[in-house]
Amino acid sequence: MAIQRRSFIATIGSGLAAGAAGCLGGDETAEDAPGVAGETLTLTTTTSTYDTGLLDDLHVPFQNRYGVTIDTIPEGTGAALQIGRRGDADVVMVHARPLEDEFIEDGHGVNRRDLMFNDFVIVGPADDPAGTADADDVIGALESIAETDSTFVSRGDNSGTHTKELELWEETDVGEPGGEWYLDAGQGMSSVLSMTNQQGDYTLTDRGTYLSMRADLDLEIHVQGPVEGGSDHLANPYGIVAVNPAVHENVNYELAMAYIGFITSLEGQSIIEEYTVDDEQLFYPEALSEEPNFEQYVPAEWRVSGNDAGDGS
Repeated sequence: MAIQRRSFIATIGSGLAAGAAGCLGGDETAEDAPGVAGETLTLTTTTSTYDTGLLDDLHVPFQNRYGVTIDTIPEGTGAALQIGRRGDADVVMVHARPLEDEFIEDGHGVNRRDLMFNDFVIVGPADDPAGTADADDVIGALESIAETDSTFVSRGDNSGTHTKELELWEETDVGEPGGEWYLDAGQGMSSVLSMTNQQGDYTLTDRGTYLSMRADLDLEIHVQGPVEGGSDHLANPYGIVAVNPAVHENVNYELAMAYIGFITSLEGQSIIEEYTVDDEQLFYPEALSEEPNFEQYVPAEWRVSGNDAGDGS
């Protein structure tokens, strides 16, 4: 998947309708939202969307518009999906497509949408003891880390980042990493970055969390992802899925779909586009496209009969 920086929305007029899921228009108030005002939406999401502060900017206008409260549970992707499987969340926002597909195939999720993307990068100390910046690609960089016994701090928590890391190691000569040089943290991304800064050499991180913490870290990007022209291996797409009310009768499906509609609308996507830390854009909106992709709604291997590629219909 080729990813390039792109200009998305220059301006948005006030009074914009909030999206296809039935969100309120700009001239309506929470009192006009039957069945949702005063209720609470439970969102379980990956730590990167929470730690970067993006959700604060997204949630305030939605809560004000609907007169509702959002209860956010930040977890690694694996744990976030487990919360959804138990029916303890109304909507799930994560970034590991194979795990999302499994969640939908098992009947726990419906109406998945592509939401946004950034990418993964490998960060480490400025002197780059493993010479990762000189490697041909991210696979070579990981092999250099292992060959030089440079300390690598892994999330180790079945998160989207951990899932991507293991996929990358499988393509190396190392296969399954281990040994004294490989630290299994079992922590969220911000904690792992702090740990790497204090006692490690390298880690794999999403760009957004790194940029949001960069001022407090002595770590530099040595291997870029596709946002800055690096390998597509490091693409990091985010999706959002409503928990299936047919399986979990307690979930607030109406409010979940209103939320999905809002953050995939022009207004929500503009908030994502414009969110920055120290003038650095952390996420890139992906819900709206001139060429809609059917696979954003269902597991990637599913197809509509007679439509091999999907036409967004």
